[in-house]
Amino acid sequence: MATARRLYVSAGEPSGDAHAAALVRALKDVAPHVDTDAMGGPGLRAAGARIVEPSDRLGAMGLFEAATALPQHLAALYRVQRRLSSNAYDAAVLIDYPGFHLRVARAARTRDVPVLYYIAPQLWAWGAWRARALRETVRLVASVLPFEAPLLNGLGIPATFVGHPVVDASRPRRDEARDQLGIGEGRPVLALLPGSRPGEISRHWPIFRTAARTLAARHPGLVSVLAAAPGARYRLDDAPLLSASAPVALAAADAALCKSGTATLEAAVAGTPMVIAYALNPATFALARRLVQAPFIGLPNLIAGRRVTEELVQSDATPARLAAALEPLLDRSGPTARRQRDDLASVTTRLGPPGVATRVAALAAELAA
Repeated sequence: MATARRLYVSAGEPSGDAHAAALVRALKDVAPHVDTDAMGGPGLRAAGARIVEPSDRLGAMGLFEAATALPQHLAALYRVQRRLSSNAYDAAVLIDYPGFHLRVARAARTRDVPVLYYIAPQLWAWGAWRARALRETVRLVASVLPFEAPLLNGLGIPATFVGHPVVDASRPRRDEARDQLGIGEGRPVLALLPGSRPGEISRHWPIFRTAARTLAARHPGLVSVLAAAPGARYRLDDAPLLSASAPVALAAADAALCKSGTATLEAAVAGTPMVIAYALNPATFALARRLVQAPFIGLPNLIAGRRVTEELVQSDATPARLAAALEPLLDRSGPTARRQRDDLASVTTRLGPPGVATRVAALAAELAA
């Protein structure tokens, strides 16, 4: 019988909580002798992890927005550091959220707890100064983007590509999603994915909602479906729209308006043509323009190495421009939509095969052995 091992898993926001929950479920099959303590939320709790530090209220968007949550972050960091000092963990898995987790990684290193970092800081875009922290504190990075591992290895940071977790997400067929929403096949459908954090919603939702209204005026049969994050608040006014989970909204849709981030890969895997938009606090954006080195903000474009979807950022992300870019995508048989679906299929093949959580669980179990 394998010796019982103890693992610390840390997720600081809802997306990380979902990835961590899949990891913990996979661990039960890969390494049932591993007990898991966690910082996280309802996903990790439902997966069977023992929540020793709730992650509520930690999520923030942008450098200046994050500053408003600094006291909560510092208090949580202090508690996590104390826990790592007073408990004999055999390994730690830190998921995304680098501003917080690189400090946790340093604390783990000083206590000889090996760290697996799952979903790495985006050194290829900005934050290259974090390379030294990763190199000094992390035993292995489980990379989710195909171009990341070679870059990290070249910087002296051990990394392996495990695939992107979006390939494992369950999603309905188009007809199933439309039946669930009560939408007939002949009607055009627009999915709206403005984000889940309060800052994202406050900046993206007003322009997304107005763009959808503009298109509805031109296409009277159009149905807009909001991919609403659990617990998030959206000002709906008189906007005629439906609400659904992101997988259902994307499966039903002819086109999607997505904020930059993982949602764009969810749309790619669903085969839903999209327009990508992003807006930040003006001060954050001014700083980001100096720091960001990536040629695109959209992950499908970065993976393809060329522009396969339209990107509209900051002052360019107006309702009128978003509506104009989305309009040709609503025609499923049109050349613009067909060309983008072909490009997105190519991007999806580069995200790796299913079984991502199982591969990460195997790495975590090996590190804890």
